[in-house]
Amino acid sequence: MHPKTHNKTIIIHKNKIQIPSKYKLPICILIIGSVFFCIMLYSIFFDLIQPQGYNNRSEKIIEVCQGYSANQIADILYNAELIKNKKVFVFYTKIKGLDSKLKAGKYVFSSNMSLPEIVESIAEGNTISETIRITIPEGLEIREIGFLLEEKGLGRKEKYIEAAYAKNFTFKFSKYIPDNLSLEGYLFPDTYQVHKDIDEIGIIKIMLNRFEEVFTDDLISRSEELGLTVHEIITIASIIEREAKLDSERAIISSVFYNRLKNNMLLGSCVTVQYALGERKPNLTYKDLEIDSPYNTYKVQGLPPGPISNPGEASIRAALYPAETDYYYFSANFDGTHTFSRTFSEHKNAINNVKKK
Repeated sequence: MHPKTHNKTIIIHKNKIQIPSKYKLPICILIIGSVFFCIMLYSIFFDLIQPQGYNNRSEKIIEVCQGYSANQIADILYNAELIKNKKVFVFYTKIKGLDSKLKAGKYVFSSNMSLPEIVESIAEGNTISETIRITIPEGLEIREIGFLLEEKGLGRKEKYIEAAYAKNFTFKFSKYIPDNLSLEGYLFPDTYQVHKDIDEIGIIKIMLNRFEEVFTDDLISRSEELGLTVHEIITIASIIEREAKLDSERAIISSVFYNRLKNNMLLGSCVTVQYALGERKPNLTYKDLEIDSPYNTYKVQGLPPGPISNPGEASIRAALYPAETDYYYFSANFDGTHTFSRTFSEHKNAINNVKKK
């Protein structure tokens, strides 16, 4: 006979362990607390590897001397306000196995770079001497961007045109782009510091990543408020980018297009015809305006199928936040400004006044 046991707490059956009821609640609390703690730790870690400032494009040059440890590099980056936490930098390099692979040299970093991007750049040795600085102006088409990059020795124009389709990339906004259209409108114009040996795909990825940084979830929500898709917003922004010369006029030009769309009027934008022609003719003929193209907004109702250029942030915001006006027309002046009109008669007078000068 076995001795009696009065303090037995767990009963073991053949296939399972039965926990007494009085212990179930504390164990559940412990499990939930552990999960919550892990989530909280991950959230803190995730925040600490994010950029210091998403919209801060100011660049800083830092120098990593030969033999510097991850701790010393962390000090430099922290003092330059490029990372949020030194210990997280060191920890990240260790878990990635990069703490012994950080290369010496001078680097250019901006505050909108994340900690992983900075670590990767130092590990790959993307120093100033190994990189090329390139500025992509607002309003260029993909073919023009390709030509500009080719001039800088960064690939071939034809390859950019061939590669610039959403199917070739993992891109947050791919779902908005029709399958037959290129990434026109989504290659964000900015100044980039890229490795001299980067290929066409690599540069396009960088520009798409920058677009994702700029077009935040708030802007997606704003698109939905307007009853438009992101693709339609970027299409409007691309037209504004090509029409506007002054930031102060972008929202007004935007209002003209919205007013015309609401009243089922043709957009009648010359820059869309230029896109259809494949050249930026300063003066369009009546024959040009008759070109058979879905991008000819003198003949086709509504918006063209997609963007006609790659717009900057100012034009994107103008497309999302048009001014409230009753203008339906605008005409260009010699000084880059525009005259805005409510009626076609006013518009004709504005054009004639320019011709007289």
